[in-house]
Amino acid sequence: MVGRRAAQMIPALAMVTLAGCSLWQREAAPITPPTRSSPAPTLPTNEPRSRYGNPEFYDVLGKRYVPLKTADGFTERGIASWYGPDFHGGLTSTRETYDMYQMTAAHKVLPLPTWAEVKNLSNGRTTLVRVNDRGPFKDNRIIDLSYAAALQLDIVKAGTAFVEIRAVASSVASAAPAPTSRAAPPMYLQIGAFGERANAERLKTQLDPKFGTGLRIYADPPTAPTLYKVQLGPLSDVAAADHAVAVLEELGIRDHHLVTY
Repeated sequence: MVGRRAAQMIPALAMVTLAGCSLWQREAAPITPPTRSSPAPTLPTNEPRSRYGNPEFYDVLGKRYVPLKTADGFTERGIASWYGPDFHGGLTSTRETYDMYQMTAAHKVLPLPTWAEVKNLSNGRTTLVRVNDRGPFKDNRIIDLSYAAALQLDIVKAGTAFVEIRAVASSVASAAPAPTSRAAPPMYLQIGAFGERANAERLKTQLDPKFGTGLRIYADPPTAPTLYKVQLGPLSDVAAADHAVAVLEELGIRDHHLVTY
């Protein structure tokens, strides 16, 4: 049973409780904005792995997650959300107290803790967060930011944004540089990848009645050996991505992810 403050996750032979942001998140700004600053955290040189929040695997709502053993080289693009007042003062998956005014975040599989640079692809803002919680467990979300981190990235009002995550190990990222006028990279939802173009065409034909001209087959790389990738997009915003995911779920398709090519 998944509770409002925690999710019960079952590893191989034991029950492990990972307190986290779970399925519920409040994406409206607090009535009273914070009056104290939230400086970027200082990156330690060798922080030990948390005793809690790093099981071999855990299950939530019928889906299994396998935490990574290392964050070396980890990068990911997708949709970020944020969590705040409803969880402030509760426990994170590492059993630390969640403080919405600190630069922290929740992720499904990164080792806890992990230090990560998060970039808002819409405005170029970048900040550093300490990942010490599990979640978000809503489909099509890759990271839940604290209120302070979301504020730095200008995500609070919208509630969600396309972001890039990069695990870092030895340097502190700059906190929220000035927005740039650079256009965000086009985002696509990748639904399948095949070694044979005929298989990609078959999936595209199956999905054409739902998405029509929004579908494409992307040959990557354009020379052999080639993977033929069925992609939907470019997606105009997070709402468009969520709608596409909902349609795919109605069709029984849950294996997909966001890409920017």
